[in-house]
Amino acid sequence: MDADIASLLAQETQMIHSLLSFAIHTWGPQFSFPRGGDAVELIMIRWLHFVAGIIWIGLLYFFNLIGFPTMKQLDASVRVKVYPVLMTRAMAWFRYSAAITVLVGLRYFYHQLSADAQNAGNPSLALRWFGLWLLVWLVAYALIYPLQLPSKGFLNNPWVRTIGIAAIVIAASWAVLDLNSNPMSSNGHLAISVGGGIGLLMLMNTWGVVWRVQKRLIGWTRDAAEHGMPMPPEAERLARWGFIASRVGFWLSFPMLFLMGAADHYPFLSSIAR
Repeated sequence: MDADIASLLAQETQMIHSLLSFAIHTWGPQFSFPRGGDAVELIMIRWLHFVAGIIWIGLLYFFNLIGFPTMKQLDASVRVKVYPVLMTRAMAWFRYSAAITVLVGLRYFYHQLSADAQNAGNPSLALRWFGLWLLVWLVAYALIYPLQLPSKGFLNNPWVRTIGIAAIVIAASWAVLDLNSNPMSSNGHLAISVGGGIGLLMLMNTWGVVWRVQKRLIGWTRDAAEHGMPMPPEAERLARWGFIASRVGFWLSFPMLFLMGAADHYPFLSSIAR
């Protein structure tokens, strides 16, 4: 009798196990991970790029759409208390997320260049493409930098500043597309050549202008709040400089984000490769 019960229980257990296995196999998630370290590296790079980029651009939009307008509406006595506390933490996240976004993005970009160079039968093209790309965008930033400085007269006109910066970015974009064009140049390669270049401009503004300005403004407002010290005369000019640089980054982010998305999802640049 006991043997029959044990046999029946064993059969029921086996049946339940079979049903569960069938259900998991049929309706459960199916995993098939790519093999090789290259695929793992690329997904980790892209994941870090997305996470850090969301923090960076999210803070950029917060500053331009919410932060600056709100600060202008606060009384001076309130502003000097809020500003150093808010901006100290915000700028830490802002500048380091920008650095991570661009650094891991450069690694992914070079992988794209290497793949296209291999397909072209000339692996040395990757370094050549990267070097020319970097040179073009560094020259572009050197030309954009003075247009962001607070000035008087003709250069202080917003339209002059906007048209000048737009012309430089368009010229740099055209230059890298022309220099990096090849029958094997992929849409991702060409889209990132422009979008990543704009991102590099934004990074240099983040560290070279915005952080330099904010570091001093944070210190001055903290001294004003804690020790009653007056803001120095140059504070207004520096605040204006930081605002212009931040606003330039805000507007540049729109074509940059479009091109980052188009790299994998909108192959409109492949046709220009010669």
